[in-house]
Amino acid sequence: MGKKHSSMVWDMKTMFHCSTVMFFLGGLATLSFYRNNNQEALSSNTKATHTNATTITSTTATANANIDDISKKNRTHGFDHQRRRKIAPPSLIETCDLFSGRWVHDNKSHYPLYKEDECPLMHGDLACQTYGRKDSKYQQWRWQPHGCDFPRFDGKAVVERLKGKRLLFVGDSVNRNQWDSMMCMLYSSIPGKKKLKLGLNRTLYSFQARDYNMSIDYYWAPMLVESNGDDPSNHSLNHRTVRIESIEKHARHWVDADILVFNTYLWWRLPIIRLLKGPGSVLGGPNQVYDEIDNVGAYKKVLKTWSKWVLTHINPAKTKMFFMGLTATHSKAKDWGGKNQETCYKETEPVTLDGFWESGTIPQMLRILESSLNKLKAKGVNVQLINITQLTQYRKDAHPTVYRRLWRPLTEEQKNNPQRASDCTHWCLPGVPDIWNEILLAYIFPTTKTAS
Repeated sequence: MGKKHSSMVWDMKTMFHCSTVMFFLGGLATLSFYRNNNQEALSSNTKATHTNATTITSTTATANANIDDISKKNRTHGFDHQRRRKIAPPSLIETCDLFSGRWVHDNKSHYPLYKEDECPLMHGDLACQTYGRKDSKYQQWRWQPHGCDFPRFDGKAVVERLKGKRLLFVGDSVNRNQWDSMMCMLYSSIPGKKKLKLGLNRTLYSFQARDYNMSIDYYWAPMLVESNGDDPSNHSLNHRTVRIESIEKHARHWVDADILVFNTYLWWRLPIIRLLKGPGSVLGGPNQVYDEIDNVGAYKKVLKTWSKWVLTHINPAKTKMFFMGLTATHSKAKDWGGKNQETCYKETEPVTLDGFWESGTIPQMLRILESSLNKLKAKGVNVQLINITQLTQYRKDAHPTVYRRLWRPLTEEQKNNPQRASDCTHWCLPGVPDIWNEILLAYIFPTTKTAS
């Protein structure tokens, strides 16, 4: 009896231990199921537990290994929810209006970005110090957006990111002014051979860096379409004539660019524009037949022609596109409280009145430009407006006036009246266009970093 009772006790103990082991291993399997939602792992672990208590350690290790393997698989297939919650921070251009701000005098940080004599390729009509301007404060102003800073300029980093690319400015002489600025900003940061080439009867300027397979180009097309201003050297005319739907003559030279920067505005400010009809020459002649239209209506038409070309010829997945806003022409000093008949000549300080707007800028044209770009965006093509219009309004101090290389000698009347001989349209370098390019680069290469 004793032996039989002992045997029964042993059997009950064995059953109790086995039940405990099965209960424990069943819990592990359940945990594996709920953690990984993998039925296959559950069934394999459950089958492996019906043998002996000595298998607990190995089974537990197997279950943990399976859990790790499944976690890795899930991460591979995009199910790592913790990682998915790590959303990239928005870029600076998404969180800050870079076009709304004020000018701050800054002669202690990094302005000017270069010196005039460090840019041997600069056009002489922008080299104000070389041609006699004595003051230099106009070079020391930085644009301070409200509530943020844009990234401090890093020429070497920009050059690296432009490697293998063609950056092309297209438009009038103010866009050439900006191209000069970009070339000067990057010149000292480009090692190796670099050269300037002229082509297409001097309508194309190409600044090339061979070691980087990159070029920064400018194409002269002041009205974007075919016009009587297409000659880059001889276009001082008292009227504007365009073939309003003829853009291909110029545009065929733009299609291979990686980054396109357009402008057109100054040449549309004359009140009446002639729209050529028929085969006659835009330069005039007996066969020229044209309609006359107001400048605002003509501006709307040219942007319609340009938009059609963009839609049919540019792949926005390959090419980034930008359009520069209107720029101020400070030709009437009375706009800022000066005397009648005076201009920007001898001005040395910006306008400080918030929201100042000089009388030569046509706000309706800016609204037409914004509308045209919005229509393109609705069709899936984004051309970013670089709206420098307001920030240029304040800078009556930053024009070449008489301190520039002259394309033709001054008349006696001009010598006696430098106010009238002053260039209040273009901009000294270094100077205001450098800021345009800093903003442009913030859009070309978005970043979350700001100036320190």
